[in-house]
Amino acid sequence: MDLTKRDVREIIMSKYFNKKTVPYWIIAVLVILIAIILAVHFKANSSSQTTTATVKTSSSSEKASSSTKKYVAGKDYKITYSNTNLIDKATIQKGLKASYLTDINDLMNTDQHTGSNMAKIEVYYNKDKNLLVENLFKNGHSTNEATTAVVYDLKNNQIVNSGVNYDTNYQPSWLVYTWEKLTK
Repeated sequence: MDLTKRDVREIIMSKYFNKKTVPYWIIAVLVILIAIILAVHFKANSSSQTTTATVKTSSSSEKASSSTKKYVAGKDYKITYSNTNLIDKATIQKGLKASYLTDINDLMNTDQHTGSNMAKIEVYYNKDKNLLVENLFKNGHSTNEATTAVVYDLKNNQIVNSGVNYDTNYQPSWLVYTWEKLTK
């Protein structure tokens, strides 16, 4: 029995393409087409998102580098952590960040409209109530009292009092952080 080319093709076709397998082949082709379309779509979107992210990253790095170039720790300002056995630095920074007190350029800026105009910041920790009490001292204030206080609840991650003077209800508290402006 001699098999012709046509017979071989029919055998192969019948093996892969019969009434039962045709729907599977159609689905497979559709899945491949959808995958190709999605890949092209994601490639186009990812290139535009990458450009946006690059712009954001470069502006953030410019801001960070300008803050380190403009003011120098130890020369223009001083940061002191104390009682670190009670609370770690990262937790203090979390409270300061929530109160927008981590930007050195803003703290040093003496413009009343655009800067914080700070002379000193003292942060006290109340272990019993798990609170940070941030006393803010503005430049030019005549007394040695804080001009503003911010109370940050570490348990609930929120500011509970803002703008009020330091209250003795938050005692006993220990000084855990001090930021001081050294240049006039």
